[in-house]
Amino acid sequence: MTNNNMKFNIITIFPKIFDSYFNESIIKRAQEKKLVEINTHDLRSYTDDKRRTVDDTPYGGGAGMVMKIEPIFKALKDLKIKPKNTKIILLSAKGKKWNQQIAKKYSKLDNIVLICGRYEGVDERVTKLIDEEISIGDYVLTGGEIGAMTIIDSIARLIPGVVGNPESIISESHSIPGQLEYPQYTRPEEFEINNKNHKVPKVLLSGNHKEINEWRERKSKKVK
Repeated sequence: MTNNNMKFNIITIFPKIFDSYFNESIIKRAQEKKLVEINTHDLRSYTDDKRRTVDDTPYGGGAGMVMKIEPIFKALKDLKIKPKNTKIILLSAKGKKWNQQIAKKYSKLDNIVLICGRYEGVDERVTKLIDEEISIGDYVLTGGEIGAMTIIDSIARLIPGVVGNPESIISESHSIPGQLEYPQYTRPEEFEINNKNHKVPKVLLSGNHKEINEWRERKSKKVK
């Protein structure tokens, strides 16, 4: 099935973080064309106390605070997400590493819910509410918001109509697992850097498409 209206729901304690990024460039146009719908939900709205508490100290002791299960449970219940063609993701440093092939698979979905972890982690019982834990790399961030932006961006650009020229996503880096795109050049044909003149490779100026394609294939790099 080809998705024509992908819906993203982001559960976060910092909903305004997303405003600037998603209101610019390709993602903004995708929303205007109704190809993508992005909604943010303030997790603090699903708390019961005056301080709008979303975290607490960990059982057993230890450093940091742990995000509570109750607000997340209430947020997911309020969203009334239908399980068909939907994924609920927790952004987590211990999750499966995100890559282009997963992005392609998820671009066929109708709904994706992204829960942005914070603090020392999330109450482990959240695993009973989600489909998958995802990490965007082998490092730790202060929260899952940047990861959520990364996932949404990488999926949205694969949805038909989002990127202006669909051919541009066919031969790009990682479109084939483990392969990086060939070098790219544009005008001017010659440019001086540090008193040395750097020229565009002659083959790219030849107009010989067969030789150009062969050059590009040779210059494509394999991921080590």
